[in-house]
Amino acid sequence: MGSSAKKVLIIDDDNRNIYALRMVLKAKGFECMTATDAQTGLQLLTEQSDIGVVLMDMMMPEMDGYEAIARLRENPSLDHIPVIAVTAQAMVGDKEKCLAAGAAAYVPKPIDQDVLLDLLKNEFHM
Repeated sequence: MGSSAKKVLIIDDDNRNIYALRMVLKAKGFECMTATDAQTGLQLLTEQSDIGVVLMDMMMPEMDGYEAIARLRENPSLDHIPVIAVTAQAMVGDKEKCLAAGAAAYVPKPIDQDVLLDLLKNEFHM
């Protein structure tokens, strides 16, 4: 991690999810950036070099989380950034599919805050 800031990028097409995640993360000392679509999220990642972790909703219109992770992994300047996949599609095999796509971890919705915070602490080496 190049920066001491614990900056998280939340990419989710539902503003209610973004709001809820921001409240939890800000209360725990994380700095949050948000994007309501994957294209905007990828653009932010190229512009902001201090984002430490991405929380990626996997089910979005236009570009879904799987395609966004693939694009992230193809970019040498971004491929080191861990992505935590967030999805309401908690079906058998979803976790494996997300991890196979390149996600570092997986959190089903509704999000268990303790699980998410543990994953973030792990990714930020806290």
